[in-house]
Amino acid sequence: MKKLACKLLILTVVTSVSLLFSGSLQTVTAQDTPAFDRLKTSFEEGRIFHSEFNHRYEDSFTGETEQNEGIIWIGKEQYKIEGSNQVMVVDGEISRVYDGSKNRIIVSDYIEEEDDFAPSRMLQGVDDSYSVQESALENGGTEIVLSSSDPFSIFERVTILLDSEGNPTEIRALDQAENILVTRFSGGSFTDAAEDLFTLEHPEDAELIDLRYNTQ
Repeated sequence: MKKLACKLLILTVVTSVSLLFSGSLQTVTAQDTPAFDRLKTSFEEGRIFHSEFNHRYEDSFTGETEQNEGIIWIGKEQYKIEGSNQVMVVDGEISRVYDGSKNRIIVSDYIEEEDDFAPSRMLQGVDDSYSVQESALENGGTEIVLSSSDPFSIFERVTILLDSEGNPTEIRALDQAENILVTRFSGGSFTDAAEDLFTLEHPEDAELIDLRYNTQ
């Protein structure tokens, strides 16, 4: 997120689980299914998490803190952010940013490994190298902890808090450099995806800056 904020000056959950017992398949109710699997299934089914958010990045080396806020839509492989006269849309391959103050669009290849924010990736488990632990909270919610001992993993630990309805309320991540990323969601819920949700709307006269052609 720090890289995203500095570069663009903007603010910048997967498969169903089958359980076999003594060689026979048993019916699993929603209450029996781990909260993290239910969360991932929501994204796998094409639903969109929509929420206001506040994101904070704490640099362990410099001690600097960056904070951004806005409205976010998170899908299985995409996300969209609106805030402060700027809009960002990531579709898993391309990043598009419209800066209203300068009336320009910045297009670039999306490199997931370089995105410190990547909420869709965190909510879906980052990758298979992470172990998952869940614990119930007093408020009826769930705490999910993803941890990895792989030195090549981007994050050492990711903690996701869900409310009693299974909606994310907070993501706290610690990367290998001990930087801390905290994203809090307010009033979040899952909705059906609109056909043009991840389309970037902009004025016809906006300047286009396509960085994809400057990478070679």
